[in-house]
Amino acid sequence: MQRVFAVTSLTWKAAFRYRLFWVLSALLLATVVGLPLLIKDDGSARGFTQILLTYTLSTISALLGLSTLWISCGTLARDIEDCQMQVVAVKPIARWQIWLGKWLGLMSINAVLLGMAGTCVYALMMYRASHLAPEIQTALRNEVLVARGSAKETDRTAAINEETDAALKERLEKFPVDRVDWKEVRKEIFTKTKASYEIVPPGYVREWTVNLNSVRQLIQDKPLQLRIRFNTSDGSTFGTFGGLWQVGNPTTQQVWRSERMSLAPETFHEFAIPANLVDSEGKLIVNFVNPNDVSLIFPLEEGFEVLYHQGNFGPNFARGVGIILCWMAVLTTLGLCASSFLSFPVAAFVTLALLSVTFSSGTMTNAVTEGTIANYNAEKGIKGYTPLDEVVIPAFKAALAVINLAKDFSPVDSLSTGRMITWANLAQAFTQMVVVLGGFFAAVGIIIFTRRELATAQGTQ
Repeated sequence: MQRVFAVTSLTWKAAFRYRLFWVLSALLLATVVGLPLLIKDDGSARGFTQILLTYTLSTISALLGLSTLWISCGTLARDIEDCQMQVVAVKPIARWQIWLGKWLGLMSINAVLLGMAGTCVYALMMYRASHLAPEIQTALRNEVLVARGSAKETDRTAAINEETDAALKERLEKFPVDRVDWKEVRKEIFTKTKASYEIVPPGYVREWTVNLNSVRQLIQDKPLQLRIRFNTSDGSTFGTFGGLWQVGNPTTQQVWRSERMSLAPETFHEFAIPANLVDSEGKLIVNFVNPNDVSLIFPLEEGFEVLYHQGNFGPNFARGVGIILCWMAVLTTLGLCASSFLSFPVAAFVTLALLSVTFSSGTMTNAVTEGTIANYNAEKGIKGYTPLDEVVIPAFKAALAVINLAKDFSPVDSLSTGRMITWANLAQAFTQMVVVLGGFFAAVGIIIFTRRELATAQGTQ
């Protein structure tokens, strides 16, 4: 590894020689210090969090990510174009060692810069938080400066599928349809069956039962938070709607009842509930009464969950920064892979195009779900068709399989909402992003770079 570390050292020296390290350090520090000064929060715990965590970490990730992609594309391609790599390649050092040394050099620079920026964000947040009003500090400790676990009611998918299959069988017996239409009929029945679990009609009660027995000792004498989100049956997104909550098992213990709450639709709401409301079986029973004139819809996926204290904010923040570093590893590997066989401008263009495709994967997801890139009428269930679907849809599926290896990890969202980032999450991010995805690009880049004829690269000059 001595040769590898020698290339790593040369990468660091180049970063200092071209003042790259100092420029990025100044930009990152300006982001950490400048954003909170330029953008004022609304005085709430959530507003404070958005400024010091969401905005700063997102800006740091974007700035460091783009610079990483740009530098990794240039460091190898420029050395080849300037004939510096030809001088190094004739020395007793393997091509893969040159490639790996470049990667380690760029990643160590990223680690130092990200660690410095992350430390400043954490220190600034702790300092600013200590000067807030006591009630806001309490909200921060309960909602943000904490690592919270999440619990939901038992998954209803199996029950919904069972009811759907029974209803489909009964419907086909009464109204036979062609076999090719069974999929659409089942989809329609599934949607209606699922809606019956989500809708709370006016004057009705919706009950959730959440099993917290596995974390019962962890939440002893500690308040919990309910996180809810609902839509309205008439599609209204304006105004507020009333809600009454009762938590606890009324047959075996005292319960907590809320005052009438004023809640906005299509918005996440969090509110605290007293400690020790879990019954003897470790279950938390929550009831909601709908006093409105319209039905409210609580989606099964994100309509209701219980948040509880699971760890401290400091280690959670460090794990979040670790996941961001995994992102930098993928971008570094991608840039070096492209520059292994492309010129600097072309490599930068290709990698930025791939990054754009990654962020527009929602379009591909919709096409795969609908099974076509043509027009799709969801209300009538009419699916368009084009001959390109036979090629494009499988290609989209393959692309999404690769993109989802990295895109599912978003530490900024978890940190800004006080969610727990476990060591298992970090290990999964490292495995999928660095080992699998990064390993693939690294293997391709090293193989191409090893087989490339460097002497002919400047043959036209």
